[in-house]
Amino acid sequence: MEFLRPASWEEALAAKAEHPDALPLAGGTDVMVELNFGHRRPERLLDLGRIAELQEWQTDGPVVRLGASVPYTRIMEGLRPELPGLALAAHTVASPQIRNRGGVGGNLGTASPAGDAHPALLAAGAEVEAVSTRGTRLIPVDDFYLGPKRNALAPDELIRAVRIRRADGPQQFAKVGTRNAMVIAVCAFAVALHPESRTVRTGIGSAAPTPVRAREAEAFLEGVLEEERCWDTGRAPTPAAARHFADLCAAACSPIDDVRGTAAYRRRAVGVLARRTLGWTWQEYRGSARVTEGAA
Repeated sequence: MEFLRPASWEEALAAKAEHPDALPLAGGTDVMVELNFGHRRPERLLDLGRIAELQEWQTDGPVVRLGASVPYTRIMEGLRPELPGLALAAHTVASPQIRNRGGVGGNLGTASPAGDAHPALLAAGAEVEAVSTRGTRLIPVDDFYLGPKRNALAPDELIRAVRIRRADGPQQFAKVGTRNAMVIAVCAFAVALHPESRTVRTGIGSAAPTPVRAREAEAFLEGVLEEERCWDTGRAPTPAAARHFADLCAAACSPIDDVRGTAAYRRRAVGVLARRTLGWTWQEYRGSARVTEGAA
């Protein structure tokens, strides 16, 4: 196995262009597991660990530009106000040691349906910054996942950063696992309220071949919030509306039976998570200054 270790981003792009089959290695929390268990045996590894710009972020402006290798621990500690949903998801990742190494770029590159970052990125409406020697393109996260462990990157592209709009409303994330730590999600759910556009976005993980949004549920809830003037008054959706939202979220899943859970359990659990996270986000929204002014 050949080990490529570029010292700069330009060198990394050149190496990827010359060797499109080279497997990127950043935090290594997914790659090393696959290598150790013999699930992958690439001819080349492309180590990105020396490229400092991948571990930086910028928050000057309405969009946070998050370097692909920023560790989950730093997201939790430094970006909770700007990216609350992603910070909550980061808190559930594996162990402190893995949170100190792993980052969102690796989660996206692996494209596992169970990746913890995916639901929060979908709910926030992120864009993936994919770069090659040919140039840069922005891939909406909705279009990034093509299948189980398949993504929309071209063979010569690397993920440089993820662009995510600052939260303009409450966001939540929750997942179900077979234990409290070091666990792959049985299912996961994220929801984000976007009061500026009066929209709602969701993200579901580990309950379909790819991470997905519950688009019908989003449209239903947006209609309820508008018709009942919930955005202005802070009045919560009725229990019946919350239950229907949860049912539509469960219906958006297409899960499988596996060693971690049955398809029926996953659907049921996603519905429960959807109802609970909606309640948490709306409780937070009701306490905002926006509601106080609107209700007055």
